[in-house]
Amino acid sequence: MMHLDGTTSFITGAAHGIGLGIARSLARQGSRLALADLDRPALGAAAAELAELTQVEAFELDVRDRDAYARVADEAEARLGPVSVLCNNAGIAFSEVLDDTTYRLWDLVLGINLGGVVNGVQTFLPRMLDRGAPAHIVNTASAAGLIGAGVGCMYTTSKFAVVGLSESLRHQLGTAGHPVGVTVLCPGGVSTNLARTARSLVGAEPGVGARVERTAPQIEAMLQRHGADPGAVGDQVVDAIRNDRLYVLTDRAGIDLVTRRTDAILAAMPADGRTDAGLDDLRRAAREVP
Repeated sequence: MMHLDGTTSFITGAAHGIGLGIARSLARQGSRLALADLDRPALGAAAAELAELTQVEAFELDVRDRDAYARVADEAEARLGPVSVLCNNAGIAFSEVLDDTTYRLWDLVLGINLGGVVNGVQTFLPRMLDRGAPAHIVNTASAAGLIGAGVGCMYTTSKFAVVGLSESLRHQLGTAGHPVGVTVLCPGGVSTNLARTARSLVGAEPGVGARVERTAPQIEAMLQRHGADPGAVGDQVVDAIRNDRLYVLTDRAGIDLVTRRTDAILAAMPADGRTDAGLDDLRRAAREVP
């Protein structure tokens, strides 16, 4: 079990919603906090609140900017000590319509939802491995990263990628014997203002900005009524960190879709194809390639 008291945690998307919920839960465990977000006023408010519980530093950060990420990481560790817990939580979501999808929107969604995770891992994982001390990485994906239905293809693509990255990274770290755990958070509906956050980022896109402006209040109202409590999600994440669990899901709403997807994959496998034992042979052979 990983002990969090006296550690340092770095959280992106920390000013609102799930990120703030995770920060609150980590603070109650005695972890020092480096909070990163683009929303400066909300970031300041979050830092002021959490400073009542633990040592806090706040950083304005666009997770797509690799140079800025490295500078903020250096500054955070100089002020708070080595980061042992990384929560790659920053994300963007908005109502997608296939007809007005653009390259710019693809770059925006993948750059934040996937690129932000990649940049966090590339920034902090080498430091964690060099130190050789217990550490943990949490990547926020979505229930949409498990089932390819019901949400737009840009968002779903980014979240499937985060799930795959997390599963593969955890396997590689475990196989190599590194004391770094990986958790992937796949929330369903959570009471957040993620839709509002998207308005400032996509507002200039023809056709899309007006739709996001129109639908964001409706989406937020729905999530406020029916979404999970971000504080409860934060507690789930902390429990997964302490007990080194791979998956965190916030509800069972997608169980039928996950089951149907799994059944369809199993049904598509040829009856006389390679078994797990055959795949193990291929993996061993791959490791022996110079």
